[in-house]
Amino acid sequence: MNELEILDDIKIENMIYEIRGKQVMLDSDLAKLYKCKNGTKEINQAVKNNVEKFPERFSWILTDKEYENLRSIFLTSSSKNNYGGRRYKPRVFTEQGVAMLATVLKSKTATKVSIAIMDAFVIMRKYISNSLLEQKYINDLVLQNTEDIKLLKQSFSKFEELSNEIYFDGQIYDAYSKIKDILSMAKKELIIIDAYADKVVLDMIKDLSVKVTLIVKNKSLLTKTDINKYNSQYSNLNIIYDDSFYDRYFIIDNDIIYHCGASINHAGSKTFSINKLEDEIVKKSLINKIGDTIYNFKK
Repeated sequence: MNELEILDDIKIENMIYEIRGKQVMLDSDLAKLYKCKNGTKEINQAVKNNVEKFPERFSWILTDKEYENLRSIFLTSSSKNNYGGRRYKPRVFTEQGVAMLATVLKSKTATKVSIAIMDAFVIMRKYISNSLLEQKYINDLVLQNTEDIKLLKQSFSKFEELSNEIYFDGQIYDAYSKIKDILSMAKKELIIIDAYADKVVLDMIKDLSVKVTLIVKNKSLLTKTDINKYNSQYSNLNIIYDDSFYDRYFIIDNDIIYHCGASINHAGSKTFSINKLEDEIVKKSLINKIGDTIYNFKK
């Protein structure tokens, strides 16, 4: 396993913990990595000033029980960090929360370090490091029989599913909010593939400060009047008409790809899932296909 190192041999993957079934990082560790002059105060102030960008699935303050469990890990590990003297419970950030935090801190250090942190999260999804094994299993799991082995295999499978979420019929706002949060992760460009996109998409992208390319079917639900009036005010939308896509995708900064099982305007009306694509070959093939589509349309 290639260990990612930064800031005087600090290993980022050893700063990732599992809480509530999600991989998270502590505000204090992020403050150290981002070189925040005011430490966690700067981190938490950024969240307070942008509270709508940090739903609980992105970031939360630990409960008393979660904090005590975390402290017990530090006491039994070789970590040199000392969190026992804190006067308030830590805030933690998921992978998406870390990505969002980098955008609101708006520093060169945050942007550079966030890339390294994202790489560390990818490593942790594929491999469970010794520190994470210690955190999750040392006190609860002793491999003595086949049932223990079965539990371990199930836990490994869980790490492959961390980026996937399912929404049931009726969860219309939850699905809408999740999609909007995903789209807001874009820092440079955003590509949305949704054949049946309508004005709901326009409502989602109007506050984004990046260029948006929307690929829809030729007989789109968006009229030319909708598009012209939208661009007359916001001017960040490029429309591509193409009938070769059936599924819905969100491509963020030509790197991160989410697959969405429902059109944005119908999300939550029936059961569907949103999945983050991890296979690099699949991602590259899809990005190449999209590039060809845009190029051929503009010819």
